[in-house]
Amino acid sequence: MNLINAAIEAADKALGANGPAVEAAASSFTPTDYSIHFFLQLAIIILTCRVVGWLGQKLLAQPQVVGEMIAGVILGPSLFGLLFPEIQAAIFPKETKNVLYTGAQLGVGLYMFLVGTTLQLDHFKSKAKSAISVSAAGIIVPFLIAVAITPWLLTIPGLFAPGISQFNATLFMGACIALTAFPMLARIINERGLANTSLGTLSLTAGAFDDAVSWCVLAVVLATFGGGPGVAVLAIGGAIFYATFIMLFGRRLLAPLGRIVEREGEMSLTVLGITLALFCLSCFLMDAIGIHAIFGGFILGAVMPRGLFAVELKKKVEPLAVILLLPMFFTYSGLNTRMDMVNSAELLLIALAILAASIAAKFGACYAAARIAGEDNRTALGIGALMNSRGLMELIIINIGLQKGIIGPTLFSMLVLMAIVTTMMASPLFEAVYGKKARASGELGKVGAPVIDAA
Repeated sequence: MNLINAAIEAADKALGANGPAVEAAASSFTPTDYSIHFFLQLAIIILTCRVVGWLGQKLLAQPQVVGEMIAGVILGPSLFGLLFPEIQAAIFPKETKNVLYTGAQLGVGLYMFLVGTTLQLDHFKSKAKSAISVSAAGIIVPFLIAVAITPWLLTIPGLFAPGISQFNATLFMGACIALTAFPMLARIINERGLANTSLGTLSLTAGAFDDAVSWCVLAVVLATFGGGPGVAVLAIGGAIFYATFIMLFGRRLLAPLGRIVEREGEMSLTVLGITLALFCLSCFLMDAIGIHAIFGGFILGAVMPRGLFAVELKKKVEPLAVILLLPMFFTYSGLNTRMDMVNSAELLLIALAILAASIAAKFGACYAAARIAGEDNRTALGIGALMNSRGLMELIIINIGLQKGIIGPTLFSMLVLMAIVTTMMASPLFEAVYGKKARASGELGKVGAPVIDAA
């Protein structure tokens, strides 16, 4: 019996800090403590994301990624921590957040690397002129909305970091509202049978332009926020130099990897190792100059060899990235999301105002621009519905804002809510305004089978 009690006592201490005392703490975490928490966290994260994602597909006809976004919020203080605070704190103690953050950055960086390898430039070339008006509206109007609402948001304590300039705050809000989740948009277009349609190509092209502008604006904010001119020059100059070098010489330098794979008929472990090492170096460079690792992953992915190389890379890397690593990013976001901080009528109204402004700025502006460009009402509504999706990219940009100290936890939670709602709206809204009639008339085929990977 004593042995059993001792075992129970030891198990009870397993999720505690077992290291020596440090300043302001009776004990600290040992490497084993981090390992114990990490594997338990990862198991819970994977299972929760798969279950919630499956329920989202079956009950709400939503892509897996939407369920995973919600699962991250569920595991955080907004639900799990609210109902079972002691258990949630034991499983996800604050000391382990840095470990989870590193895994999350690896997951989202690797995913954006894979997104880069699927970039099809012909999408942009074929409909570039037609998409200019929609893209311009999807950028200009959100920034005008940000100019209008940011001075008001700055008067609310805790939304932005103390001392942030109105210029930087406005740029950040504009980027958040203007963003269209290009990977999510591509997945929805593929699922809904729009890949080879004029509407799908136009939306993809406009979404890509909008995302590019949003990321450039974010890079400016990151470079100038509290860092001085030296930081700005290093970040902006370094990013421009690296991106230019990669775009001019990357395909030629990396082509031998593609030829090796084509010659051997598969990707060897050596080629995979070289590819992943280059990915890590690219992420390191972008992080080191003060931008963000995901820029490095995406830029490198865009110039990687296509053909069998891209197919083999996706086959070997995507399951691990999507199922094991990327859910850590959603959970890390969820751990930073405190819906209970939106705890007053005033804050709730602010959150709803941001949501309404974001929808009006993106859906409304893109719809109006499409109509002006000559599209019929149904097609313009379909474009607006697709362009309003923000998804994973919104979570990335607001996580960067929180991590860099641009925004506070309250505004972060409001923007997470905006990201989830606008993403959940995309598929059902598109079907309501365009898809059902188009399928009934034979313009589109049946909706494809649910896709289980993230977008």
